[in-house]
Amino acid sequence: MGNSYAGQLRTTRFEEVLHNSIEASLRSNIVVPRPVFSQLYLEAEEPAAQNGRTENDDENDEDGSESNSPPIPYQMKPPPEGCCTTDGFCQAGRDLRLSSLASDSLDVSPGFMLIGLKSPSLPDSLLVVAVDHRFLPDERGHNALLGFSGNCIGCGEKGFRYFTDFANHINLKLSTQPKKQKHLKFHLFRNSQGVLVKGAPICWRGHDGRIRQMSSSLSELHATSDERTSSVALLRSSHAASSYTAASHANGVPQSSDTAQPLPNGIIPASSIAQAVINHSGPGRPSTAGMQTNAGPPKKRHKGWSPESSANSSSVLPSSTVATNGAKLDASATLSSSQRSSATLFPTGLSVAVPDQLLHTCGLQPVIFKGHGPLPQLTGNFNEVLVSSLLQSCYLSSQSLPRVYQHYGPSPIQPLSTEMQILLTVYYLVQLGPEQVPLIEDLEQIFMRSWRESHLSEIRQNQQPQTPASQGRHYGIEAPPTLSGLPQHLGLAPQQPLTPSQLPWLAQLAASSCGEGVVVLGEHVGSLAQGLQQMFSKLMEGRFENTNYIVVIVTASGHETQSCVVVTGKHQCRALAENMFSPNEGLREINYQLSSGEAQELIQFCSSLGQDGDIDSLLDGATLDSNEPSPLSSSQESTDEKSLKNTHSPKDSLSPKDRVLTPKETCSEFSVEWRDIRPIQLAVARKLLSHVCAIADSSTQNLDLVSFDRVSFLILVPPSEVTFQQTVLHLWSSGVLQELGTLEQDSVSQRQAEHYVVKMDQSAQVRVDSLIQEAHTNSYTLYILVHDHAHWDISSASYCSTDSGLGLVDQLLNSRKVRDAPNILILHVTSFPFALQTQFTRISPYNEIHWPSSYSNDVDLYHERTRYFGVSELLESTRSGSSLPLMRCDTSFESMASALEERFPKLHSAVIRTTVLIHHYCAALMAVSGRIGGSHNLHKHTSVETLGIVQALLSAAQQCPAHHGHMILLRIPSLALAAWAHRRLSRVRRQLGLEESFEIILGNPSQPLNIGHNFIDQIKLWLKIQEADWVPRTYLELEALPCILILSGAEPQGESLPRSLKYCDLRVISCSYLQRTTVEQELGLAAYLLKTESRSPHNPGPGSDLLESDGEKLSTTDIEEEESQENESSPVSSNQPVQSSPDVGTSDPFPTQSSTSTSPNVPKSAMDSTTQPSQAQAQPPTAQSSSQSFLYPQLSFPHSSQSLTLPVYSLAQPIFHPLAQTNSLAYFQTLPQHQVAHAPPQPLAPAVRSRRHPSKSTSSSSSSPRASSPHLSCSWARGVSRPPSVLLPRSLYDIITANDGSGLPRCTSFLPHMSVAWASSFRPLLSKMMTCTEQSLYYRQWTVPRPYHMDSNNRTEGRSDNFHPRRLLLSGPPQVGKTGAYLHFLGILSRMLIRLMEVDIYNEEEIHFSVQKDDVQYNPPDALWPDPEVVKALPFDYTVHDPKYDDISLVYCPGYKPACDATPVRQEDMCLRRRTTRIKLSKYAAFNTYHHCEQCHLYLGFNPRYQIYESTLHAFTFTHLLLGEEIQLYFIIPKSKEHYFSFNQPGGQLEGMRLPLAADRSPDCIKSPIFTPTTGRHEHGLFNLYHAMDGASHLHILVIKEYEMAVYKKYWPNHILLVLPPVFNGAGIGAAHFLIKELSYHNLELERSRRQEGSGATGDVWPFIILADDSCVMWNVVEFDARNGPAEHAASLKQVLQHMEDCPHLAHYGLCGIRKWSSRVFTDPTTWEPFSRGHLHDFLLLNVDRSQNVQYDQNRFTCHDVDFTLRLHSAGLLICRFNNFSVMKKQIAIGGYRTFIIKTKMTDVPTSVGPSQYVCAPDSKHLFLATPAQLLLEKYLQHTSHKLFPLSTKNYDHPVLSVDFYINLGPEVTVCFVSSRPHSVNICTTGLLFSGLLLCFADAFVTPSFLKKFSFLKGATLCVIGADRSSLRQTVGRLELEEEWRFRLSDEFQTANAKEDWPLFFLTGKHI
Repeated sequence: MGNSYAGQLRTTRFEEVLHNSIEASLRSNIVVPRPVFSQLYLEAEEPAAQNGRTENDDENDEDGSESNSPPIPYQMKPPPEGCCTTDGFCQAGRDLRLSSLASDSLDVSPGFMLIGLKSPSLPDSLLVVAVDHRFLPDERGHNALLGFSGNCIGCGEKGFRYFTDFANHINLKLSTQPKKQKHLKFHLFRNSQGVLVKGAPICWRGHDGRIRQMSSSLSELHATSDERTSSVALLRSSHAASSYTAASHANGVPQSSDTAQPLPNGIIPASSIAQAVINHSGPGRPSTAGMQTNAGPPKKRHKGWSPESSANSSSVLPSSTVATNGAKLDASATLSSSQRSSATLFPTGLSVAVPDQLLHTCGLQPVIFKGHGPLPQLTGNFNEVLVSSLLQSCYLSSQSLPRVYQHYGPSPIQPLSTEMQILLTVYYLVQLGPEQVPLIEDLEQIFMRSWRESHLSEIRQNQQPQTPASQGRHYGIEAPPTLSGLPQHLGLAPQQPLTPSQLPWLAQLAASSCGEGVVVLGEHVGSLAQGLQQMFSKLMEGRFENTNYIVVIVTASGHETQSCVVVTGKHQCRALAENMFSPNEGLREINYQLSSGEAQELIQFCSSLGQDGDIDSLLDGATLDSNEPSPLSSSQESTDEKSLKNTHSPKDSLSPKDRVLTPKETCSEFSVEWRDIRPIQLAVARKLLSHVCAIADSSTQNLDLVSFDRVSFLILVPPSEVTFQQTVLHLWSSGVLQELGTLEQDSVSQRQAEHYVVKMDQSAQVRVDSLIQEAHTNSYTLYILVHDHAHWDISSASYCSTDSGLGLVDQLLNSRKVRDAPNILILHVTSFPFALQTQFTRISPYNEIHWPSSYSNDVDLYHERTRYFGVSELLESTRSGSSLPLMRCDTSFESMASALEERFPKLHSAVIRTTVLIHHYCAALMAVSGRIGGSHNLHKHTSVETLGIVQALLSAAQQCPAHHGHMILLRIPSLALAAWAHRRLSRVRRQLGLEESFEIILGNPSQPLNIGHNFIDQIKLWLKIQEADWVPRTYLELEALPCILILSGAEPQGESLPRSLKYCDLRVISCSYLQRTTVEQELGLAAYLLKTESRSPHNPGPGSDLLESDGEKLSTTDIEEEESQENESSPVSSNQPVQSSPDVGTSDPFPTQSSTSTSPNVPKSAMDSTTQPSQAQAQPPTAQSSSQSFLYPQLSFPHSSQSLTLPVYSLAQPIFHPLAQTNSLAYFQTLPQHQVAHAPPQPLAPAVRSRRHPSKSTSSSSSSPRASSPHLSCSWARGVSRPPSVLLPRSLYDIITANDGSGLPRCTSFLPHMSVAWASSFRPLLSKMMTCTEQSLYYRQWTVPRPYHMDSNNRTEGRSDNFHPRRLLLSGPPQVGKTGAYLHFLGILSRMLIRLMEVDIYNEEEIHFSVQKDDVQYNPPDALWPDPEVVKALPFDYTVHDPKYDDISLVYCPGYKPACDATPVRQEDMCLRRRTTRIKLSKYAAFNTYHHCEQCHLYLGFNPRYQIYESTLHAFTFTHLLLGEEIQLYFIIPKSKEHYFSFNQPGGQLEGMRLPLAADRSPDCIKSPIFTPTTGRHEHGLFNLYHAMDGASHLHILVIKEYEMAVYKKYWPNHILLVLPPVFNGAGIGAAHFLIKELSYHNLELERSRRQEGSGATGDVWPFIILADDSCVMWNVVEFDARNGPAEHAASLKQVLQHMEDCPHLAHYGLCGIRKWSSRVFTDPTTWEPFSRGHLHDFLLLNVDRSQNVQYDQNRFTCHDVDFTLRLHSAGLLICRFNNFSVMKKQIAIGGYRTFIIKTKMTDVPTSVGPSQYVCAPDSKHLFLATPAQLLLEKYLQHTSHKLFPLSTKNYDHPVLSVDFYINLGPEVTVCFVSSRPHSVNICTTGLLFSGLLLCFADAFVTPSFLKKFSFLKGATLCVIGADRSSLRQTVGRLELEEEWRFRLSDEFQTANAKEDWPLFFLTGKHI
């Protein structure tokens, strides 16, 4: 159907576009400029802002008209000497005044137009000029090239390229800058006398803006809250619905009436309808969010035009003007195109008298559509005539299309001529069916296609071809295929123009093809008045009785062609008249007709059965004998059931609450599964969560998830009681409230759950305001506002009254408080998101979540037990060729309704159709019940469909032992009609004695359900509910209840229906408002989740329920007999036995003529063909369809042969299936006798049976007893595997089942919602290949909100992107499970927030405790501080108990007895083995860089919301003896932290850190500087101590390596950074602690000196520092209770440090620390020791003064703290651990000093190198490693010491002696540490035999005499470690080791380092 264009052609020639593109590419700074061909096609322009100006409109641009700014002084160029300067004459002296040139013949160049120019010096005259029409706007104010091109009409001079020069030439004497917008005012044209006259004003944007402002004011003045612009039929325009009656047209001025009395036929009288003349400017070309659009030509002539610039063109959205009573007003255009010359502001012409008694005589109210030319004034009985301007609007729109294109090549493209428009209109009307109502979309597409195909052939040749993959992705021009009945030659318009003289006879020739259906009056018609007068006369004479449309054409010589269309078809007139009502007005008219008694005659007429009597009399005389079963029940009941019924009548039987179901009466197949969460719902919930996380992760900082610790929510639902209770039920059963911690598990009730759901009525204001207030006070709570059924109320609050109930969503959710609250997130949930996807939408396309497809190529992606059957599947069933599709119309019902509509023309069609429908149900109930004598005669007074529905309803409950049945849905929008229908059906049911058989429920949205007590008791038994006062509140709880649900309300409001829904009767829904949302939400009532377990995956199609069908019920109606006679050509002869089922969900084994005729869209070839059994089986849907509702990506069909359809059976061929033959006997045994008698020779039924009960290969149900026993077969259980049937009105059915040009249903091209309008009539169609996202972008590009839409003011704040950052949209098909999905989303969002507030804390018990415990209690459990004397008495615990050191060598301790079953663990397994616990962060926690809140924002300098804190770099140098050189460190000090340091005054050089005095006391200050060494954890390190310190002042310094300086400064700009020298870049944690300690001691000496110089005390300077690990996250304190023992709770770091710093004798201690937290520390609370001596880790309080002689080993990588603690203890310093405090360490898997990388020198990539390769023989060729030698040595000894010290392996009693040095030799070797220093504290080694000796860098304190104190085992191993080989030999010689140890040359090794990397050497030997 033609190429898919990317847009519309630009309004410039190809050469100009090419030139501009090249120039823009050269000027643009964008790397990839836009291709030139993409500029040849129009994209949507941005809509105009208020007053006709866009957001970025430059007031100095040429196209800006008037301005409020003061005029710019301007000096005219002096004229040449001797030229004419007279006003009204050009400089050549030629007259330019219109009065002088009106009758002259003027020479106008091609492409130029005559324009009337206004001169300020001649206010009463116009000057005639010729202007190139490309530089003029069209009637919408668009598409004018900037600049000017004009010719002088007087002297003929041409080529004026600047309006300034032209103004000088024509002597415009101006004081301001000449602008064409100010002076080019009117089009000029010649009238019928050939005189040049003033025409329509030129629509510049400023003028257009004022007119629109005036029209909007009129709209606001007359608008009411109920009025909505309807969108229907020809009555409905895609841009603005406008209609008015003859009275307003006759008066010609706006008028209104406060009160409007309806006429008897329901039409508002014309005298009460006001008309307002507004500017009908067509909309421009909108732009879609997220798409860059070309802005058109350059703003200035000499500036480059960048193709990436955004569009700023103006767009006008016409709005309908409505009167007080709600009737639509005329929105006719006042401006015409340049080709029209007859448009005037008010119509003129002769008057036409409307005959009296027109409605009474003709039985109709004609509708006159204005066409071309002014409509004459109507007088007389004008109240009985309706006038509409929609056709005229369509004509104007089609004439504006060529203005978009202007020129393409040398020849201009002309618009459709008036004659061609009229002829195409005639052809369109001719091809309409007798019952069809014309649609404006069809006519627009016809005009577009005709014009496009006749004028764009040269454009097609230059278009880029599109690949199939790109088609459907570009929203270009796609004309639909030729409509049926339209002549093919009109697809290409004739090359020769159609002349006015040819038009009448061509139109009459076209109309002749349809007989009298369309009549053309044109040959002898001199004016429209004459033609209308003739029409009225013939109409009154009855000559147009069979005519539906009359086209009046006037082609008088010398005049423009005029036309109008008069609709005279009764069905069309009624439909168009009713379409003039808004939905609320229509309902009010129905209520009026019912209350006034006008419908009483119709009701009485329908109650009459003709010769068979009257329904009421038959019911009154009915004999109710409960002992005599009805014919229906007796034919299908088993013997047991008959005996049971004869014993107990229904009234005598026990009520359900008085009895208990016996096993025989229990249905094992019944189950309620709607509460279960399905896998696809979990997937959608995760998608929602990922979108929320994406918002939080974006750089905009619009959502700070880390700052929230809990979730609260409020669900907003429409004001439907059932929807409210349904949401409450889902919420209560989902467990979300318990999961969120809102309510306790045992206390949650449905009443409490109601607090979280609110109906959108007046009570919602208080609830939402309360939530906003809570959100303001609880900044740590994330509030979710869920707007369910979001398309229900999208009205603007400013357009709605407070009592209407509309506009609340706009008032509440779009308020500034909600929008600006950073902790409120809005989730819109809807099945029909189209109205929320406009150009002004508040929802970003990136924040849309579309329901995914659960199947792909017939593969279940989510492993569901259900399969969604939605609207698209219903449509496919109508095209499948099935004899009985799932969705169909009832021809007999339509025939009766049409006949009554003609009989009662004054009644609303809804009243008539509802009355007929209820009459059919009443007759069917009487016929099926068997209670009425002669009930067989009642069959002909109902339809086949209704009879089947009622029979299925009554018979279903009899087939189930528990009496499960079906639900029948009657959709009656009018509340009054629904109430009447409920009363009528209830009366019939009561008189027939069927009150116990089924329930009749009135579904009023504003009222709760009202169910009979006996049925409530039955439901309670089924659902096993024990509560005495329980009543069902939702339709879901009516599962399996036999009932008729009459669902009322103007539109469904989100009510979900149970799976027992079998029939969805929509035969009386309104067909007036054909928006896509309206149609799809009605059809969405039938959406269904099919059970898939009981069906073969290749046969999911619905099967026939034969047990529910009656063989005689379809053969006894007159309708079937008539249809059988009409289909004599059918291959099935008319005298053949007929058997069919009206079940829409069935496929009959015996297709009949009647069933074929009821589906008019079923191809005849499909019925005539004989298919193989495999091909006849229903195939599952496979391909993915991607559009919402009709296009939802749930199930779709790539080929019609594989559609999900009902099987097609031909009687000419048996359809046996091998797997089904075994069921044939069982099947015939279950049939009633009369069904077996009528069975054809071929037993076709087993095939159907096999579809319902597959064989063992697919299901086990075929062999179950229920397959052959009707008593065990539950009709409800079979029904859940089949979707419900849908019955539609004929008009709606025809529209839905027809396809448009893209292959989609025609209703998808309808206006998506009545609150939006198409941005342009020149738009593409939706593509069948569009995904949901592409469909959203389509609507975002091509729809704009109407003024009463809540998003209409979303572009008024000057922002081009008005997306709300915290607003999401979840869209999915109806009844697919969106509520469960978003409830689960709330749960997992809460879990995620809790997860974000929790951390993995190491939770490990201390290891290596001795079996023998010391029972001595040294300190009381509640002691606050340690006593130094008591601490000295405590034994020092040499054993390392920290679980992180589970893989190191034990330190020998005499009193320790290791566990025998201890299994050492290698270090590689530590990360996998270590036990962690999820702990919620306390308010005193330390945080990483991801945490940011207002309280601790000083730690977030990188955040764009805060300033980057200024800092300076300072060098600090000191000398250390061990290093032998000066050490230069760098401090990066923020300005805010400089007060912690001292600087010398002259140069500001850093002198040192300021230290407090020991005597200083401050409650808000920490005296000890905190040093935190860190590497690789710039993001994850816990350096934010603000909350941990509880706001206390403290000095915190991060110690980092030089190469990480930049990244740490970026992430922590407000922290003090201590940068280590570059030489330490490869060093370990030992070097960092070494430099910290030495720097601190050096600073301590400096501070003492500084204070001494200042005559201050020197000895009391605070000597302590804190060494903290970068993973310390929380701290705890133990409080001792004498009764309950110790209890631990969270404490701040401030509390811990101040308590330790306040220790009375703290200066006596060299090192203090705290315990590592463990949840199992209190094994024996009675022996709790508050203080202990032993190893300290991770968090240390170090006395740098007392420990000055003990240094950290700067070379160490591992176990440096163990080594330091042992040496500190041996030096005699006190070490104390405060056990009452504990530190929690967070598991951080990134960075840290324990991350070692072993790599080779050849490559930087880490390689797999074993520990044995860490060392090698000296001078050998070995693979050298790029790893520090000390690290290689430590790792080698850790992993291979069990080989190096074989006697030490698992030998605790014979440890390895290590002198002055602790090193890890692996967990299997025990190390005994001794110090060689004099006066050192060592363990007693007397009698201890060592299995080895380890000497590492032995200094002078190690002597031969010292070593002779120790005894060794024979064969013990010696290991001597040195810096080089010579030092090794010197050590061996100095210590006289060769006397007791034997050495070999092969026992010398070195680390695997190159020589330049300074390897380490070691020598081994054996003890002699």
